[in-house]
Amino acid sequence: MVQVTRKDEKEANENIIRRFNRKVLQSGVLSEAKASMRFSKPISKTERRAKAIIRKERKADKMAKMRLGVR
Repeated sequence: MVQVTRKDEKEANENIIRRFNRKVLQSGVLSEAKASMRFSKPISKTERRAKAIIRKERKADKMAKMRLGVR
């Protein structure tokens, strides 16, 4: 849905922007857009666990290298 904001005769530009931002936030359009950006396809439990194990191994390897002073 398009938000229409009209300027009154003696209204400052900052007030118009503030009013528009408030309407957009109240309508929920922005939150829906952000939610659709974060959507990811559901993956199986075993695949999720395998990825977590790989992440842990990489992090442990990185920390070990950091302790030794190697990049």
